[in-house]
Amino acid sequence: MALNLNNVNLRISAGLPRQFPRDAMVQVAFSGRSNVGKSSLINSLLGRKSLARVSSSPGKTITINFYDVDKKLFLVDLPGYGFAKRNPEDKAKWSALTDGYFTQNPNLDLLKLVVQLIDSRVGPTADDEMMLRFLRESSLPFVVVATKCDKLNATERKKSEELLRSHPDIPSDTPILFYSALKTLGKQELWKEILQFAEL
Repeated sequence: MALNLNNVNLRISAGLPRQFPRDAMVQVAFSGRSNVGKSSLINSLLGRKSLARVSSSPGKTITINFYDVDKKLFLVDLPGYGFAKRNPEDKAKWSALTDGYFTQNPNLDLLKLVVQLIDSRVGPTADDEMMLRFLRESSLPFVVVATKCDKLNATERKKSEELLRSHPDIPSDTPILFYSALKTLGKQELWKEILQFAEL
C-alpha cells in the first residue's frame, strides 16, 4: 500500500461548508444511514480503535469529518442519514451540510469515490435508494459496501448479495463488497478499490 496508516489524523470536523479543507488532496467519501456502522468501518480500515467516534446515539453529531491519511488522501465521513428521531431542524441541517459537500466543496474535482454503505441484514432502505439515485444522477463513481456481514449465515449472505446485484438503483458494473468491521472481513478488498479509484 502506498499509504502510511500510522500517519493519520482527524483534520477537521466541519459543521459548515466554509470549513472544508482546501488542500489539493484526493477525497474518498463514506455515505450511509446513521446506524450502518460507518465509524466502525473507518476505524477498521485505518487500524484504529477510536479515531472515528462511534456514537451511542446514532445521528447525534452533524458534522463532516475529514481524516488526513498520510497527507495524500482524505477519507471523508459524511453525517449519517435516515435517523427517525432527529428533529426537523437537525434534518434540515444534515441536508444543507451534505448538499454543501457535493455543491460547495472547493475540491469536488478531487472526490474520486463514494463508498456507499448498506446494512447487509436490511438491504437498501428508502433513504439508501435516494442516495444511490443521487450518486447515479451526479455521475459520481461509487462502490457499495454491505456492512455487518459477520451477522449473516451463508444462505443469508447469498440472498443479500443477490438483492444488491439485482437492485435497479445499483448499476450492474458497480463493485459490491461485504464487510465486517468486527472481523475485518473485506478490508483488503475495500482498500484495493479506494487506491485504484484514488490512483494512489
